[in-house]
Amino acid sequence: MLSGLSWLALEVKDVAVAREFYGGTLSMRALDDGDLPGWLARSGEQAAFAAGDTALVCRRPDAVPRGGLHTHYAMSIPAGEYDDWWTRLEDAGFDLDEHTFGDARSLYLYDPDGNCVELGQQPVEGPGIDGVFEVVLEVADLDVAQEFYADLGFETVDEGAGRERVRMHGPMALELWEPHLGLADARGGVHVDLGFATDDPDAAVDAVADRVTDRERVEGDAGGTDAVRVHDPDGHVPTFHAP
Repeated sequence: MLSGLSWLALEVKDVAVAREFYGGTLSMRALDDGDLPGWLARSGEQAAFAAGDTALVCRRPDAVPRGGLHTHYAMSIPAGEYDDWWTRLEDAGFDLDEHTFGDARSLYLYDPDGNCVELGQQPVEGPGIDGVFEVVLEVADLDVAQEFYADLGFETVDEGAGRERVRMHGPMALELWEPHLGLADARGGVHVDLGFATDDPDAAVDAVADRVTDRERVEGDAGGTDAVRVHDPDGHVPTFHAP
């Protein structure tokens, strides 16, 4: 049903500081408002960066939807670049954590606003950061959240011990966490703004219509594409749009 993660928006206090971290420290390519769909552009109030086909948006809390707070998410790097990234970030003074998943390693660090950023070895071309492969949402009721995202096409692939978290696969890996600290003391994000590409935005919303609030058709971009924005049961803000 959902074919891609189009954007992930984070709330930041200082756009210039966020721009230096993501554009400078992590060498991500900056995106202009003209690179973004009309409903996502906020001139002067945010900075956006390319993570493969996903836009990472760093946004001041000056309007709704806000970006996510203390969001743990993971971005893809080519496997062969991992050691260089570790050395580069360690030399820059970051306190790094590392975890291994099968044959893949991931490093963890925090951005200036307390988001836990994971750089993980993935089968991507690069160079550098080339996609978002995981987002973690904090939820109040795991069963309710799991059913909601299952109806959008996500498939459960793992459940944590004690069932405090669920991992689901769709356009990317989606982890749903009841409140707790995860690896590297990461937390699931709250009021996270996510954009999903889908051939039929209205059909996607119809699949979960009995559990959303504020169903809103947002203004189309210059090409006439429109989108539908909702709030899920935990206040996260998924937006569905035609690619």
